Amino acid sequence: MSATPEHITRGKLYTISAPSGAGKTSLVSALIESTQQVRVSVSHTTRTMRPGEQDGVNYHFVAHTQFQSMLAEQAFLEHAEVFGNYYGTSQAWVEQTLDAGDDVILEIDWQGALQIKHQMPETIAIFIMPPSKATLKERLTNRGQDDETVINKRMAEAVSEMSHYEQGDYLVINDDFNTALDDLKAIIRSARLALEPQKQRYQALLEDLLR
Repeated sequence: MSATPEHITRGKLYTISAPSGAGKTSLVSALIESTQQVRVSVSHTTRTMRPGEQDGVNYHFVAHTQFQSMLAEQAFLEHAEVFGNYYGTSQAWVEQTLDAGDDVILEIDWQGALQIKHQMPETIAIFIMPPSKATLKERLTNRGQDDETVINKRMAEAVSEMSHYEQGDYLVINDDFNTALDDLKAIIRSARLALEPQKQRYQALLEDLLR
């Protein structure tokens, strides 16, 4: 009897939240590159495309009217308005991807993560934190994109975001990048080895072993 999985098991949905500057985007990119069957949801947004961004890669850029139509059709698993622009996660894409056996990651703030958890309680919520405020400010400053006033505003927003860390199921401290990446991989591997998905994958093998 081969130990090859016999059944496609439904993927897991993960939300990953973090304050700006915690390294979330870089960690998720590295996770996708190094882990099979993990995909990142690409949100719809009404904001203007920025230099270097690609439609369908960074976001699905849509007009306000199209977004409102999708909202009326209940096409979003969650949505939010940020500084006058709308953002939403396609429910159909998430469900189709999970049914195909791939895990899905939503990079999302704590409020969005809470919406997702309310609708899909089996969602695994991960929170990423910096090792210190000093490190966080250094990372924001080293981007070279903002002046001191904007950085201070972002720091205040970061503290507000971090205050909701207890809503996560897992907490990862991004002090050393490779260690934090290994921690994320361990969370996903652990979820895949849980009893129920393993029973589905190896149903025939288990029946044979117990026959």
